[in-house]
Amino acid sequence: MDRSNQAGGPRLVRELGLFDATAIVVGVVIGSGIFLVPSDVARVLASPGSALLVWLAGGALSLFGALSLAELNAMYPGAGGLYTFLRQAYGDRAGFLYTWAFLLIMNTGSLSALAVAFGLYSAELLPLGTAGQKAVAVGVVLVLTGVNSLGVRTGKWVQNIFTLAKLAGIGLLCALVFAQRSPLEANAGRFWPAGGWEPTWLQFGIALVAVMWAFEGWAWVSFSGGEMKNPVRDLPRALFFGTLILAAVYLTASTAYYSVLTVEEVAGAERVATATMTQLLGPVAAGLIALLILVSIFGSLNGSILTSTRCYYAIAVDGLFFSAFARLHPRTRVPLLAILVQGLWGATLVLLGTFQQLFTAVIFTSWISYAAVVAAVVVLRHKQRDRPRPYRVPGYPWLPALFVLAALGIVASALVSQPLHAGLAFLLILSGLPVYALLQRSRKRKPTSPTR
Repeated sequence: MDRSNQAGGPRLVRELGLFDATAIVVGVVIGSGIFLVPSDVARVLASPGSALLVWLAGGALSLFGALSLAELNAMYPGAGGLYTFLRQAYGDRAGFLYTWAFLLIMNTGSLSALAVAFGLYSAELLPLGTAGQKAVAVGVVLVLTGVNSLGVRTGKWVQNIFTLAKLAGIGLLCALVFAQRSPLEANAGRFWPAGGWEPTWLQFGIALVAVMWAFEGWAWVSFSGGEMKNPVRDLPRALFFGTLILAAVYLTASTAYYSVLTVEEVAGAERVATATMTQLLGPVAAGLIALLILVSIFGSLNGSILTSTRCYYAIAVDGLFFSAFARLHPRTRVPLLAILVQGLWGATLVLLGTFQQLFTAVIFTSWISYAAVVAAVVVLRHKQRDRPRPYRVPGYPWLPALFVLAALGIVASALVSQPLHAGLAFLLILSGLPVYALLQRSRKRKPTSPTR
């Protein structure tokens, strides 16, 4: 379904190629996770071998999800992404509820959590109190909202530059480590416990939840199908290459940490990347790592804003959402109102919530939707048997099934660990039902144009 043209009005600009889409996958996902999550993993898994194995498992599961999503992207290469897949598989109401939750908490909550982290790390370089950190967090959301209001080309160049910058920074960090230390040197002889498999499945699962948070966001490039030059060919490739790059970066960085710090030191480090580089370079490393994390978060925020508003645009074009979200600016040809509303609401969430509250709500709602989207591969294989599938997920149905099971496990973990926050997030999803009913009564459904 191509929504690049709407009723003869402005068209979405087909500006994104394979490199740009891959930069979105990598740039959105690598935020602050790789600099923090290894400590959470080490507190649960007491050997480098089991820790690296859980990172490998997270990469494999993300790849399973990406390959499944690639089949859906090739079937529906226009703007909309996950919304479109859910609507096709489960109906209009499911597509609306997803978009409603995406706007209220999934996307904006993720943006806000990243922005809060941006404020916290800014305080390591600038004399900022609590109010100053909040101001910086709100400011970065509004600045990038403005950047992406200028057009997809501007957003694309910011994304490419900051993705390359963060990869170069992480690469330099690892190179400095391996120039002075052998891989896993600080844990020599402790790669794997003498007794064999050490962690219980429960421990491994807890660590996997943290790892999957670090991989969060690989699916968002699908929203930008309407702005890709060749989405049928390049979207599946971007998902595949991007996920492989992420897995390689995370495994290499984790190996670097364990080359300098023991498992106990990794577990006790509040900021493991800073602790690693401080041992090598001294106190000056803290400021350098804080700067690298700020660059990383900035790129992740930009990629999220660049892609996500196309979800609101697509559902509005289909007549299921507020029609104003379907309007493209005549000069920049972006859904300007959608960008502005998302930015203002994201900035509001920065002021309302803490990082942990936002983190739990995002995890709970996002992984419900990921499970439903990947399950849609199976549903649509039966529901739309004759629809052309330029790409088919390998290992069907086992790869999608493994991903769905893992996603449901993450949802259950979030529900058990933070039942109040997860319950409130679920209520936010259900709050879309009366809104959907009101919208259906207040306007006639717009017909779907075959030229969109």
